[in-house]
Amino acid sequence: MSTPRLKEVYNSEVKMKLHEQFGFKSTMQVPQITKVTINMGLGRANQNPKMIQSAVEELRAIAGQAPVVCLATKDIAGFKLRKGQKIGVMVTLRRDRMWEFLDRLINIALPRVRDFRGVSDKAFDGRGNYTLGVKEQIMFPEIEYDKIDSVKGMNISIVTTAKNDAEAKALLDLLGMPFRKHSTPKAAA
Repeated sequence: MSTPRLKEVYNSEVKMKLHEQFGFKSTMQVPQITKVTINMGLGRANQNPKMIQSAVEELRAIAGQAPVVCLATKDIAGFKLRKGQKIGVMVTLRRDRMWEFLDRLINIALPRVRDFRGVSDKAFDGRGNYTLGVKEQIMFPEIEYDKIDSVKGMNISIVTTAKNDAEAKALLDLLGMPFRKHSTPKAAA
């Protein structure tokens, strides 16, 4: 099996640029991506049990591996939620599948979003991890628009070994993550 394209870009170009930019003493200090988790919360699943099964199939198509069904850990009367009830699906990607998914997300799925101006650079957690909220699963080419029963959003978390947000942003920027360009505010008339 061949090496994913984005992983080759990371190994040949990004590592070296990050090493120079931050002046690391060792190449082992250069930040890298360890895993990507994709989470689909399905609050309406208690009214429509088929929603979980369709979410599992869609997430399997997007991620390339079988997702896990998440269960409620406690009762919450306000949400009409019972302990043990199915409330979402998630999948954790590592190694080659992670690199292939990121490549598809950055170069195919995100540019397909209507009126796309870039992703926010404020979604870092302070420890070098980035979470991206997606409103529709139909932005992925693996999803057939005619076969979906409802539009579902998802959270995509990119976990890195970066020590801070600046290193993580530089890593994702060099990999091609389309961060939003900040426009200069217009002067008051």
